[in-house]
Amino acid sequence: MDQENILAQVALRDLVMRYCRGCDRRDFALVRSLYHDDAIDEHGTMFRGGPDEFVAWLPEAMAQWELTVHTIANSLFAVEGDRAEGEHHVRAYHRTLPPDRRELIVHGRYLDRYERRDGTWKFTHRSLVFDHGEMRAVDEAAMRALGGEAPAGTSGRDDPSWTYELLARLAV
Repeated sequence: MDQENILAQVALRDLVMRYCRGCDRRDFALVRSLYHDDAIDEHGTMFRGGPDEFVAWLPEAMAQWELTVHTIANSLFAVEGDRAEGEHHVRAYHRTLPPDRRELIVHGRYLDRYERRDGTWKFTHRSLVFDHGEMRAVDEAAMRALGGEAPAGTSGRDDPSWTYELLARLAV
């Protein structure tokens, strides 16, 4: 693998990680910045459209979730010049709002196409593939016991990660 391919893969991995942060921290401007203007996002029957429509849809789609955690594993990129494709296994944890909190855990994959334009890699197409899902009640006693004195993660700007200056600068 040559140096250009390695640098492309590093940039693409960063792009995919920023997407997860943008969704989980509800930084929808960050999410929008990751797509070329002519890109398409497909989230099954829930959504299909361009990046502006996707970012307009996200707040409503995410409003039902107290917290989400998108975790990427088994990432693979195929890079050819200024084009690339990727497959990423995703575990997307969703927790509903109180009082009767439930957990929805989606196991799937993102299938992506990317292009480097003006030196910047962005999505040209992102689709979600559903492989498996789980739904269960939140074990409130376990949440209290396991969380201990650690600060609780949140979906918005009150999440502890926003107090880290360099991470906060990722916002658009």
